[in-house]
Amino acid sequence: MKTMPNTAISRRVVLGGGLAVAGAALLSVRGQAKAPAGLPARTVAAASGEKRVSLVAAERTLRLMGADRPASRVWTYGDAPFDLVRLAQGESLAIEFENQLPEHTSIHWHGLRIPNDQDGVPYITQAPVKPGERHAYSFTPPDTGTFWFHPHCDTAAQLGRGLAGVMIVEGDETRAYDADIAIVLKDWRLDVETGGYLPFTTTRGELRAGTFGTVRTANAEIAPRMELPAGGDVRLRLLNLDSTRVGSVGFEGMEAAIIAIDGNPIAPFPLREWRFGPAMRLDVVVRAPAAGAEGRLMDFFAADPVTLATFVGKGDARKARAFDPAPLSRSSVPEPKLKGADRLSFAFATASGGKAALATSADSGDPLAEAMLDSLCAASKTNWSINGQSWPGGDHSRVPPPLFTLREGRTYVAELTNETPHVHPIHLHGFTFKVIKSTRADLPVHFADTVLLTPNDRITIAFVADRVGAWMVHCHLIEHQETGMMGYIRVV
Repeated sequence: MKTMPNTAISRRVVLGGGLAVAGAALLSVRGQAKAPAGLPARTVAAASGEKRVSLVAAERTLRLMGADRPASRVWTYGDAPFDLVRLAQGESLAIEFENQLPEHTSIHWHGLRIPNDQDGVPYITQAPVKPGERHAYSFTPPDTGTFWFHPHCDTAAQLGRGLAGVMIVEGDETRAYDADIAIVLKDWRLDVETGGYLPFTTTRGELRAGTFGTVRTANAEIAPRMELPAGGDVRLRLLNLDSTRVGSVGFEGMEAAIIAIDGNPIAPFPLREWRFGPAMRLDVVVRAPAAGAEGRLMDFFAADPVTLATFVGKGDARKARAFDPAPLSRSSVPEPKLKGADRLSFAFATASGGKAALATSADSGDPLAEAMLDSLCAASKTNWSINGQSWPGGDHSRVPPPLFTLREGRTYVAELTNETPHVHPIHLHGFTFKVIKSTRADLPVHFADTVLLTPNDRITIAFVADRVGAWMVHCHLIEHQETGMMGYIRVV
C-alpha cells in the first residue's frame, strides 16, 4: 500500500486563494508528484566580505524540563543551545573552533556544498580536534537556505547532549516575510527525576528504529509558546536535529505552505503532513493567528498527536488577504543531465544482508585514511550495511575502500533501496541531489541532501559529481550510522 501523499490537502489545513490549486496540480493521475513549476531568478544582490565566527564546544547548564525542574549538563557551541550562524549568500565564513570538551570532536557542515577538506569528518577529511585544541574552518557557502552543523564522531553521545548548531544563508526571498524564525526539534534522553542522561543507545534501538528520548523540545523548551505578528506571513525554518525520531509534522489552526526542502527552494505547495526524519529541514510559510488567537505545530505520527509548539498572534492585525506565499528564488545547484548519466545502486540492509567479508584496508597513499581509528569513532557492534559493506570495516581500525569511485563533472543517477523493515534517513555529504521518484511515497520532485527511505522503498536520485574528494553517505538515524550503515564515495 502506498503511503499518504505529502502534497495532499489536509482536513486540518484548508488553504485559500490559488495556492491550493497549485499544490493539487503537483499530483499526477497516478498520485506520483510531478516536477514543480519554475522558480523566479534571484532578486537579492550577492554579498561580499568575510564573517568571522567563534564556536567553543563546552559543557553548560540548561533547564530543559522547565525552570522548576532539575538542570541538565548540555554540550553546546555557545552560551545558548543550537548556536545560530546567520550570513548573506556571497559572504565567506571564517570559523575559529575551540574544543573544551573532555573528548575529541569535529564539525560537519550538513547540507553545505563546500570543499572536501572543510567537511569535518575525522580520519576522512581532517584529524580530530582533541580536547584543548583549536581548528579553523573557512569556506563560502554557495547556496542560500537552512542548514546545520554537528559532530561526526561519537555522534550519538555528542549530539545526544545537544552539540549542534543552525546556519542560515540569506538572500533567497523574493518578497519579505513578516518574521523569520528557526525552530529546532530534538528529543533528550533524560532521567526526569534528576536531569541526568539515560544511555544514549540501547541494543534494541540499534537493531530497530533507534532509542527514543524521554523529553521532546522545540528550541530546547517543552511545547513552548511563541508570539507571531498577528495575521502576518511568517517563515518558519523547521529542523529535525534529533538522533532518532521520525515525525509527521503539520499545523492546526494555521494555513501553511512548504517553500523549501533541506534549504532548497521549491514552488510553494500546501502542507498537509510531512514525514520528517533526522537531519531534514523544512521551510514553511504560515499565516499567523489573529491577535490573541492560537495555532499549533503538531507531530501527527502518534496515536495521540503531540503539540510541539503553540503560536499566539500578537500586535495589530494585517489587512485580510488570500494566503499566497511568494516563492523563493531558484538556487544555483547544478541540474543533473539524466540523458547518458551513469547509474549507481545503494542497497541499505542489515550486516548479514550482503557480502559477508568486510574491507579492512585503507586507501593506499592517503595518510588520513590510513590513520588508526580510536574507540571513540569505532562501534563495538556491526548491525547494518550499504552494498554489503559495513563501517567501520573489519576490526574497526581502518577506513574501508569507497563504495564507488566517480568522475568529476559527471551526472549520476542512483537508486536507493531499503532492504530492511525500518526507515532510514539517507544523507549524502557534499552534494545536493534531485529526488526524482519513490516507489512508496508521493513526493514532489525536489532537491535535498537527506531523503527518508521507508521499508521496501526504492528512491531514485540524481546529482552532479562536481567536486573531488571523499564524501560520506550514511543513515542519519545515528544508531544505524554508528553500527555500520555508513560508507563513502570518492570523486576523482
